[in-house]
Formats: sequence, C-alpha cells, structure tokens
Amino acid sequence: MLRVSLSTELQQRILAFINGGAGDFESLALEVFAFQREHNAVYRAYCDRQPPVKHWPAIPAVPTSAFKEFAITCFPVAEAVAEFHTSGTTRANAGKHYFKTLELYDAASVPNFRAHLRPENLPMLILTPTPTEAPHSSLAHMLGVVAGDDAEFFVENGTLQLERLQRRLCEMQWQSQPVLLIGTAFAFVHLFDANMTFELPAGSRAMETGGFKGRSREVPKVELYRLFRERLGIDHVVNEYGMTELSTQFYDGAGSIKDVPPWARVLVINPATGQPAAVGQPGLIRVFDLANLWSSLCVQTEDLGVAQADGRFEILGRVAGAEVRGCSLNAESLLKS
Repeated sequence: MLRVSLSTELQQRILAFINGGAGDFESLALEVFAFQREHNAVYRAYCDRQPPVKHWPAIPAVPTSAFKEFAITCFPVAEAVAEFHTSGTTRANAGKHYFKTLELYDAASVPNFRAHLRPENLPMLILTPTPTEAPHSSLAHMLGVVAGDDAEFFVENGTLQLERLQRRLCEMQWQSQPVLLIGTAFAFVHLFDANMTFELPAGSRAMETGGFKGRSREVPKVELYRLFRERLGIDHVVNEYGMTELSTQFYDGAGSIKDVPPWARVLVINPATGQPAAVGQPGLIRVFDLANLWSSLCVQTEDLGVAQADGRFEILGRVAGAEVRGCSLNAESLLKS
C-alpha cells in the first residue's frame, strides 16, 4: 500500500507541474528514474551496468527498439487501460506502449496543442480514424483528447472519405469560416492528388504529423507546404513530432524549431560517444518525458536532429536502426549481463 500511495502522490505532483503548478524538473526526473528503476526489472538490470545518476541528463535511455522486445512498464501489463502500437507491418513486430492510466498522457496533450494550434478554437477537420476505430493509435487518441465537440474525422475503415472532406471544405470556404486541418502528410497528399483547389478563409491553419513510413510515395516538405498554399490557401502549417513511446508531443515554434514544454527535455546525442552533441551539430534525439511515469522517462529515438542553445531542437530526419554507443537495452545484452 505504501508503494501505491507513493506512486500516486508522485503522479499528482507531475500532473500539477504539467498544469503550471510549482515543481522542479530535475528533482521530479530523479524521483521518476528511481521509481522506474525499482519497479521495472528489465530496466533495473540495464541500469545496474551504468554509472551512478546524479543529474537528469545521465538517466539511462531506453531505445525505441526495446518497446518491441519488452513490456516497458512499472506495473503488470494485465492492468493496462490502454495499449498503443507503433506502425510495424504486423502486430507481432510493433512496439507497444502500455498505460496504467491515461491521466498524464491526456494532461500533457492539451496545453501544448492549444498553445500552438487552437488559440482561436477553430473547428477541426481531422484526416485520421476516430479513437474508437483505432484504439491502438496514439495519434488518434491524442486527437480525440484535444478535439472539440465540432471536430470531424475523415478516415473510415482505413480510407480517407475524400468526397465528404471536399464537401466540408467547400462549406467552410462559402461560410468564410477559418478551419484547422489535421492529418498525416500522406493523408494530405491523397487530398492534394484529387486536384481540387480551395481558398480557405484567412486564419485557417494545418497540422501535419509526417507519416510516410511504409508508403511507396513520399513528398519533400517544401513541396508539401507549397501544396498547402496552392491547393488550400493555407500558409500557417505546423509540424507535430510525437511517437508511440512518448506521452508528450512537440510542435514547431519559430520556423521548424520544436518547442519543448516545461515537463520535458530533449538532448541531441553523438552516437559515436553517447554524449550530448555540441549545439548546432547533428545527432540522435533523446527525450526525457515526465508524463511517461509508468513506462520510461528517457527514450532514445532513431531520429536525427540538431540542438538549439535554448533547449529547443530541429528534426533532420530518421536514421533507421541507429544505435547510440552505451545505449543497448535488448534481449542479447541482458542475457550477457
């Protein structure tokens, strides 16, 4: 009972911090690390081979590939209220992120989204399935959390409902109603391929999440954003960076530079040394996410980025199969321990 009450109390303090209350990232991160090391045997075995941790940047990272091999949890998987999957070709090789509660995930999703995308409370047209149709999609869940009552989803049975979407875009144009369009880059390309042109009212904006993985056709970002302007009349386009293994999303602030909310930190790691890369030098993105209390605070991605002097970062692309020196949490390395 004592352990349960301590973890509940820690979660409440993280929730308060996310909601703008008092708190200190350093002390909360070290508490979360201690909690996860105690309650996840796989992570503990890994941490036992690492140097002592005195400050948050030294917390051992869990690579995204480990979510395919282990249940990265601090609770029995049978108690999970949600299970999000990565976009593997089959369920068997997909990474899985289990949630004891979605309270932290939902709390982290709302303020960040509103600050970057919905200050005027625009109606939302969403080019993804609903959370009900895609219960294992973290993106669908996040959009369900931030969506208002007037939000509409336009993917059904894996298919973009193009005619219905085009009809709604026409109505928004005729009514002079600014709108917020949200979807994966691939979904927007499907819309643009229909060769219809709209002039959506001033104040309209769009959010794209990338999302060409496993597709036969990719469109460069510059070309994609040109199509937003030419086919929809939208100049304000924001890229969202998120992943199944995290609970926090990151959005463009100035240009393509990603803002980092107070409850998260991002380091760019030199893969050859395992140490932070110099500001302006490329490396692999490592995320520290307090909202990941019940899984892994520190996640090592396979995404290439560049750190800014103020803690923000820019994404350069993906390096499939990338591994950072000294960051190997897999079945083979644990069997050797």
